Amino acid sequence: MAKLQIKAPIDMTTTLVKKLLLLTFACFFFYILGSYTPNSSSTTLLSLPCPPQPTNLSTTTHTTVFTIPSNPLKFEPQHALPIPPDPIDPQLFPFCPQNFTNYCPCQDPSRERRFSIERKFHRERHCPERAVRCLIPRPRGYRGAVRWPESRGSVWFANVPFARLASYKKSQNWVRVEGDRLVFPGGGTSFPRGAKSYVNEIGRVVPLKSGAVRTVLDVGSGVGSFGAHLMDFNILTMSIAPRDIHEAQVQFALERGLPAMLGILSTHRLPFPSRSFDMAHCSRCLVPWTDYDGLYLLEIDRVLRPGGYWVLSGPPINWRANSKGWKRGTLDLEKEQATLEDLASRLCWKKIAEQETVAVWRKPTNHVHCSQKTKAWESPHFCNALEPDSGWYTKMEPCITPLPKVQSIKDTSGGALEKWPKRLHFAPPRIRNMLGKQIDLKFFYQDNQLWNRRVGHYAKFIGSLPDGKYRNIMDMNAGFGSFAAALSKYPVWVMNVVPFDANNTLGIIYERGLIGTYMNWCEAFSTYPRTYDLIHADKIFRIYMDKCDIVDILLEMHRILRPEGALIIRDHVDVIVKVKNVAERMSWNGTIQHSEQGPHHPEKVLFIDNSEPLS
Repeated sequence: MAKLQIKAPIDMTTTLVKKLLLLTFACFFFYILGSYTPNSSSTTLLSLPCPPQPTNLSTTTHTTVFTIPSNPLKFEPQHALPIPPDPIDPQLFPFCPQNFTNYCPCQDPSRERRFSIERKFHRERHCPERAVRCLIPRPRGYRGAVRWPESRGSVWFANVPFARLASYKKSQNWVRVEGDRLVFPGGGTSFPRGAKSYVNEIGRVVPLKSGAVRTVLDVGSGVGSFGAHLMDFNILTMSIAPRDIHEAQVQFALERGLPAMLGILSTHRLPFPSRSFDMAHCSRCLVPWTDYDGLYLLEIDRVLRPGGYWVLSGPPINWRANSKGWKRGTLDLEKEQATLEDLASRLCWKKIAEQETVAVWRKPTNHVHCSQKTKAWESPHFCNALEPDSGWYTKMEPCITPLPKVQSIKDTSGGALEKWPKRLHFAPPRIRNMLGKQIDLKFFYQDNQLWNRRVGHYAKFIGSLPDGKYRNIMDMNAGFGSFAAALSKYPVWVMNVVPFDANNTLGIIYERGLIGTYMNWCEAFSTYPRTYDLIHADKIFRIYMDKCDIVDILLEMHRILRPEGALIIRDHVDVIVKVKNVAERMSWNGTIQHSEQGPHHPEKVLFIDNSEPLS
């Protein structure tokens, strides 16, 4: 019997394989065809088209910071976050009236009369309930800022057109108007021989050259000449002063490229953590140090580092030799100095020098002896509060902020700091004291390395960091201050801002030898318009998305950014796209870049060039 040969199944299998191969080839072919775009090339930039611009009142020449390619990436289809809709129409924002040129929302003099003048409370921050929805105009004739270091000595008068201070303080040589410039010769009320000579005089008592003094608080700073000359010693000075009758002293300082912000000792603590500054200074700053149970000197004690220096010049220091020039009675001056000396003694400060009009005290390195002495005193006592670093709308109290406990009387409370510049890259004591509790030491060093890479990535797209164009820089969400540390090789200074309700890392930043402040970005910053060259915002919009309108945050950034300055905004792509849409309505030019993590990571970077037209 012949064997039956079954061939049908084999033929069916072969046909099925052929069909699958044909289908696979067809899918691949149409995928390639659909992906092909004629005359296209890969790119990593997204262009922000410029909308129609308002009519200029005058002309100016702008320098484009970023190169915008012709073929942008399209991020919109990739949205994943629930982004709230924009509450206002997508139109260009108008310019505010010309009288808003120097508008400071939270220090608006037109609103001061609503608040009590007791303890100068009316000069504190009082922010409006609603932010203005318009762009702050430049002064007529505004010119590109003078670059550092030339700006330390002179700036354009048109940028800060106030001659009153030059006239009012003419005999003291604070500032002069020379042609189209404001010139700063380094004089001051207590600097008859100039700020440089004054600083050198202090240097004979305080070790300014050693690297032990890095951060300084200058209260009632004038135009910042004291801090300007401390820079010769690699010392960074935070100058604070209220908006006063002498017009824009803080704005003068910032226009010169010197760190400064609006601030006053009144009812609330200064917006800094405890143990921040290596030295604090007052030169005829008109602060009533011995009033209100010594409240203001107690606040200086809070922010002064263990072993830090307090320098006071002017009345009542050395009143016997200077009372005639001050035109005050000797009995009054004698009583004032005696009260001041007693208060400093109760703070356990040690007076180390008094010469001419300058006196210097030193804070103890711990409170071992002080805690024993205060038991016999009725006041001031040690504070019971457990938040010595709280500095955002926190009321001052007439008590001594206790220093961290030590094991030996020879120890420094909180831990000794490395000298500058080693302290910048060395893990500060506040981190070492938190090991095993809140932070891993490795994370600190990894954060430094991460921001070094990121700054290197930024440098590919922005230039001018080495040549002084970007001098005043703000980091709106500073973390450990690693962005500022990565910029330390450039001629810049960074205002490291820590959101008041975020992880409180500002004490760590100060221990690294950097400066900064607390802030709620739902409010306006304590500065004048046009005072920062570069603003860096890492995830700031994601933080505030559910707290306030990001449109108002962007308008505040526009207010404080100098013309021809730049913004670097880093966030999730969905947030970046929304921010870009608002930026277009401000006539900002910008590009979206992949982060250093590459095209497949959802975090993107928006670069904005502030070369907008004049109002």
